[in-house]
Amino acid sequence: MAGGFERVVAGRAWVRGRFEPVEIGIDEEGRIGRIAKDLRATGDRLDLGDLVLLPAGTDLHAHFRDPGGPDPAESFSTGTEGAALGGVGTVVDMPNTQPMVNDRERWEAKAAMARGRLAVDVVLFGSAESTRSIRSLAPVAGGLKLYLSPTTSVDPGFDPTQLAPVLEMAANSGLPLSVHAEWPGSFPPPSIPPKSSEDWNRTRPPAAETEAVERLLKGPAWLRLHIAHVTLGRTAVRVAAAQVSCEATPHHLLLATKAEDSAFRKTNPPLRTEADRAELWAEFVAGRVPILASDHAPHHVNTKSQAFDKAPSGLPGIETTLPLFLDLARSGRVPLPVVVAAAIDRPARWLGLPVGRIAPGHRANLIAVDFRSRRRIEGAKLRSPAGWSPFEGKFAIFPQVHLRDGQPIVEGGEFVGRPTGRVVRPEYAPARAAHRPRPPPPQSV
Repeated sequence: MAGGFERVVAGRAWVRGRFEPVEIGIDEEGRIGRIAKDLRATGDRLDLGDLVLLPAGTDLHAHFRDPGGPDPAESFSTGTEGAALGGVGTVVDMPNTQPMVNDRERWEAKAAMARGRLAVDVVLFGSAESTRSIRSLAPVAGGLKLYLSPTTSVDPGFDPTQLAPVLEMAANSGLPLSVHAEWPGSFPPPSIPPKSSEDWNRTRPPAAETEAVERLLKGPAWLRLHIAHVTLGRTAVRVAAAQVSCEATPHHLLLATKAEDSAFRKTNPPLRTEADRAELWAEFVAGRVPILASDHAPHHVNTKSQAFDKAPSGLPGIETTLPLFLDLARSGRVPLPVVVAAAIDRPARWLGLPVGRIAPGHRANLIAVDFRSRRRIEGAKLRSPAGWSPFEGKFAIFPQVHLRDGQPIVEGGEFVGRPTGRVVRPEYAPARAAHRPRPPPPQSV
């Protein structure tokens, strides 16, 4: 833009894998036009001094509970404001609401409910519970979610005899498919009610994850497959060998089973033993777990204050995931490039959205971070009405500024935006690995 840019943002940015003092020119559409040392603005200029500029994060896994609950612990408004405060500019919302989003009519009703209430952009997934559902959802949904086992608002689970046709239909739709990979046939027969996360781990054991992944990897090679919330390092290794995407959550990376755990640590899949957690952490730190996602599944503090076997599964985390891992990077426990790749860059690439990088043509969804400014997580002060956090008291580095298309939605760590977020769909399909077979001719879905 020869005459200057609508806005210029100056600061120390993470570009090309290192910190550089840069100025970012943003055009009237909120896209990055140029990155240089000195730019002219026709509009305003934002100088962030020593703050570190990063692209805003993309969270591939969240449950905002609209419509229908299961309890009033989150909504599109509170959930996306929490995302903004946590440095997340794009969120994938899952379909296991009430009712389940399993056809086009329900997807469109949910999208209509979301519009005008979003602080950041949201990709709405639909349920891949049947070939009929996929055929209905393919023209509108941003992606698909398959639940292989019972979980919140999903009971009974998936019909295993339908796995092959569902995977083929999902592949031919061209949409990304995220899978809750626990195979119920590997669950032991019911016994005494679980009383802790140790019991829950035995009820839904690691073998269920291993079996599910092996079955999923037999699907079509052109399927845009993503394994949600892996809990085992060996799962990450297996999935990487198959050149398939996967994610790990903060709770599976940082928390392990304890005999004294209350229902506040009940989640699906369960927390694993310390040995399993350490194995997964080692794979993540080495950069071999491609994506970090919150699996933000909030339930109100009163709802979780029940006996373990009665309480619902799920932990909140969308506001704290990126800040928590930025602090872990500051302390040297994980390399910053690993965090940037897993929480910011790769999830955006997998979705096929022009975010997650400071690069010309990408949207100017940016956060500014002061790595010297740490504070402890206090669940009661987070935006979610759930009122608690599994990481209570842990240090985190929350963004000081969050820009959406170059405009501030967070300033001084406070939300100042308006509900201008959009329901978005993938804009392009990520390049396939060169050795992978091409898909068959497109079929109507």
